[in-house]
Amino acid sequence: QVQLVESGGGLVQPGGSLRLSCAASGSIFHINDMAWYRQAPGKQRELVAAVTGGGRRNYADFVKGRFTISRDNAKNTVYLQMNSLKPEDTAVYFCNAGIKTTWSDQGMDYWGKGTLVTVSS
Repeated sequence: QVQLVESGGGLVQPGGSLRLSCAASGSIFHINDMAWYRQAPGKQRELVAAVTGGGRRNYADFVKGRFTISRDNAKNTVYLQMNSLKPEDTAVYFCNAGIKTTWSDQGMDYWGKGTLVTVSS
């Protein structure tokens, strides 16, 4: 069984920074892409940033230049460094990863339960 557990959310003032972490654990053979999504109240879940197994990154336009995604393959962990936070960044942030549990596994998407980020003065 595979689990993704996020941490690092909280309350921060506009212009501040937070670093989110997401650790994958369990029966893991290989992790492909890892990503962060977010969902604000009353809105659909949206992609924030993603990183491939080879380290290629892509970002949503609304976070370019402010957020940085990174991963530590030895720790099965993905990070999201969030700088210059704005009130509109307030949302529950979810970790996502494509994980194979065996060498022959097709792989499937796993999700964490989310961590709340609130940007407010």
